[in-house]
Amino acid sequence: MRKKNLKKILKTLTAVFAISLILSNTAKVYVNGATTNYKFDFGGGSVESGYTGVSASTAYNKTLGYGFNTPSNMKNVTASGSGALSDAVQFVKYGIKSTNTFNVDLPNGLYEVKVTLGNTSRASVAAEGVFQIINMTGNNAVDKFQIPITDGQLNILVTEGKAGTAFTLSALEITKLSDNPVTNKTLWIGGDSTTCNYYPLDTSTQAGWGQLMPKYVDKNVYQVRNMAASGQCARGFRDDGQFEAIMKYIKPGDIFILEFGINDTAAKNNTTEAQYKEIMTDMVKQVKAIGATMVLLTPQGRSTDFSGDVHSSVNRWYRKTTIAVANEQSVRLCDLNVLSSKYFTSIGREATLALFMSGDAVHPNRSGATELAKLVYNDLKDLFTSTATPTVKPTVTPVVTSTPGVIYGDVNESGNVDSIDFALVRKYILGMDNSISIINGDVNGDGSINSIDFALIRQFILGIISKFPIGN
Repeated sequence: MRKKNLKKILKTLTAVFAISLILSNTAKVYVNGATTNYKFDFGGGSVESGYTGVSASTAYNKTLGYGFNTPSNMKNVTASGSGALSDAVQFVKYGIKSTNTFNVDLPNGLYEVKVTLGNTSRASVAAEGVFQIINMTGNNAVDKFQIPITDGQLNILVTEGKAGTAFTLSALEITKLSDNPVTNKTLWIGGDSTTCNYYPLDTSTQAGWGQLMPKYVDKNVYQVRNMAASGQCARGFRDDGQFEAIMKYIKPGDIFILEFGINDTAAKNNTTEAQYKEIMTDMVKQVKAIGATMVLLTPQGRSTDFSGDVHSSVNRWYRKTTIAVANEQSVRLCDLNVLSSKYFTSIGREATLALFMSGDAVHPNRSGATELAKLVYNDLKDLFTSTATPTVKPTVTPVVTSTPGVIYGDVNESGNVDSIDFALVRKYILGMDNSISIINGDVNGDGSINSIDFALIRQFILGIISKFPIGN
């Protein structure tokens, strides 16, 4: 009898052990609240140690916690790297609004996502319906970005940078930074090929000044998000997705440096100076409405813009119009055109030519981009070394009275004020969601929900303030 009972116990323990093994293996790949770091190795080859393997045929399901939304639009491909980078998946269907995404279930919070492409000519990365990284180039190109998750899932894909090329993903690493789904204070950058990133980021011969800004900005205070793109003009930046991405995440306390003019003056872009002014003014107004610090920047001239020993290019690239917009909208101006000319004059013609790509009078090399970034940083140093002053400030302190039974800041009426309310207020301001309590959201009592309420709710969640002007 005892032997039979012992056999039953052993049998039960064996079954429990087997189930535990299955659950533990599942836990390795299912992103749960206790996990802070996940690594995915994409493609049909062997899986690198420490990574979770994901084939093109891996379909998303809730039990697994990750997978492709439409695996029929994915395919396995080889890549020229080693280990996890020896293979990849290709996105056959793509586009920043495409549903052909890789989905990962994540608890709400702030995450850093590190992306490594496969064999790629030029590709961009989109997540949550907007661009995150613009025009990564070269095989196994690497970059990363911060992203707040507020709906329990990351949806990401590799999409078009250059038409007619393959858009591939080799590896993905996701690291949780905080339970609070709000990005760190951010320096946003918009512009063209003199501003954008080139890859590899740390060693590229050609570089944009925006790429080198992390060299000067305190990374413990600001993250740098460079959304500039080669060949871009102001209209394309505003209308083709880059500006949309910035407006999705920008917040009070952030800084946005916007530089255009070079490609806008090119005949192929068919942009008159009046149209350029309208487009730049429109973007400035939208950023001001959020309450971030807006900076307009004039591009440097050509390396050959010397008259004798003096470099000057003050009449290039719609510079005067950029200055006019800055003055009319009362935003900060960084006149890099003049700053760089003074520097080029001081070092002379030959030393200036050495800061640009060989045979190219417009595009700086890495050394040139470094010097330009230094000029930008020094001119705006006060913004980076003190609390950035929002462009929009209340002009009148409202006289407010509280309403009994109202929990101010609790726009989803859940009973408390948290990061979800913060995210919903942001969506409301951007016109993306109107299904919130207006009374609860108007925390300063001025009769509307705007960037001031957004900033106050953020401060309340972070513990900077303990009550709202209207009172709780």
